[in-house]
Amino acid sequence: MLLHRRAFGAAALFLSLPGIARAQRRTVRLVVPAAPGGAIDVIGRLYATRLGEMLQQTWVVENKSGASNTLGAAEVARSAPDGQTLLVNADIHLMARRVMRSVPYDPIADFTPIARLATAPMVLVGNPRLTPEGGVSALIAAMKAQPEKFSFANSALGSMGHLATESFKREAKVESLVVTYRGTAPALTDVVSGNAALMVAPLGSALPQVEAGQLRAFAIMGPERSPRAPQVPTLAEQGMPGLDFTLWYALWAPKGFPEAEADRLNAAVQELSRDADIRARIVEQGAEPLAEDRAAFMRFITAEYERNGRIAQLAGIQPE
Repeated sequence: MLLHRRAFGAAALFLSLPGIARAQRRTVRLVVPAAPGGAIDVIGRLYATRLGEMLQQTWVVENKSGASNTLGAAEVARSAPDGQTLLVNADIHLMARRVMRSVPYDPIADFTPIARLATAPMVLVGNPRLTPEGGVSALIAAMKAQPEKFSFANSALGSMGHLATESFKREAKVESLVVTYRGTAPALTDVVSGNAALMVAPLGSALPQVEAGQLRAFAIMGPERSPRAPQVPTLAEQGMPGLDFTLWYALWAPKGFPEAEADRLNAAVQELSRDADIRARIVEQGAEPLAEDRAAFMRFITAEYERNGRIAQLAGIQPE
């Protein structure tokens, strides 16, 4: 009950702004630049539903996938900063110009950061028919013996999974083909079917197939095991320390979105992230909700952009 009163208070404060009050009855279009069914889509839809209820607005989710999540992001960058068009994207958002030569926007300068929504560990998974038992050491041995049999599916160029895949290949000293798809869901589908052998995927997206025996989980690519899959060891536990890849999902507005309105929307997101129901549903996805102010989010963006640039350089990722 306390959480609902706090949420109502955040909504009232948000709607007290003149610009927001005038836009109260408008439809908010939340662009998801990835295919339906993936983690970005699931988390984006969850927040869209609850933000619409809280702010007495109609939030409509629109999937616009392709070009490493840049098609949807470009549409938001071109939109008026009036609160009617927003973007939910993962960490790949910051990588746009590092992986594509002709991106029509700057991923930082052309957007107003609103809030991080959640973080999630990555997991290295494989098709059980195509990969060996015995953990990461057995997998690496098999990949070195027959590298042509171990292709990686990749959700998008520059995604956290892409960075993790190339870093794993470099550390393990293996050569494998990396095939890029239009989102996490289609990439995982091809691993399950056997068209690709391996993938570094969001834990929440891969966990149902792991639990069903359709995928083999080799390692969590983060600093510690996940409560959602405590039986899966980390890479560090298997002799490969330092490969820490954690996904994050965030909400953005076009450049020029009023700072006061951005702060109020951030406050609404923070209230939802503390809500027990939201937390439970995010955890079900193998993720962890965040309640973080905009100043902290912007500091994180600066550090993450520099870190991912170093990783891309070491992994040899070039704009295509």
